[in-house]
Amino acid sequence: MDITMRLAQQPEADELLGRSPLAALVGMLLDQQVPMEWAFSGPYTIARRMGADDLDAQAIAAADPEAFAALLSEKPAVHRYPGSMAKRVQQLCAYLVEHYDGDAEAIWRGVGTGQELLKRLRELPGFGEQKAQIFLALLGKQLGVRPKGWREAAGGYGPANVYRSAADITGPESLAKVRAHKQEMKAAAKASKTAKTATAEQPAKTRKG
Repeated sequence: MDITMRLAQQPEADELLGRSPLAALVGMLLDQQVPMEWAFSGPYTIARRMGADDLDAQAIAAADPEAFAALLSEKPAVHRYPGSMAKRVQQLCAYLVEHYDGDAEAIWRGVGTGQELLKRLRELPGFGEQKAQIFLALLGKQLGVRPKGWREAAGGYGPANVYRSAADITGPESLAKVRAHKQEMKAAAKASKTAKTATAEQPAKTRKG
């Protein structure tokens, strides 16, 4: 792989994401409850602290859990919750070792359809439906992995120029658009929750009156 990415907004970290399937996968795993740049710079930080220029699934899976958690917890921490995320990263790598001989790219290498790829991604530890669809969209839009029906399998993250997820980030401008979309979604969800609460409380108030 020799692909330019801009997810971490740091040259060295983005360079690793562009050439390492495992780094991209771990970055996607870390992308929750922290800014995207923080999440996707994590693989580079982990590799550097392990004294390597890339992540190694077998080495991570075999690492002492406490020592690996401490490695992610060093300041600056790899994640807001370094202990729990260290466990998830090791679980992911152990799964890759067991099912794909430690080769992350084997998940999508030669896969026939977008639905099959989505199924494989959903089976990964730490990957639910949404994360699997976002990563599938990332593979198609930025890494050239485009099996038949990949956009459809990626759901709302598949179309071009939607700016809904990490799959659409190619620089600071698109990052700002994706961040704005996420803020709009959070605001809409909060408004919906408030409206439902008010509706649920209304009958009670009426009866009391």
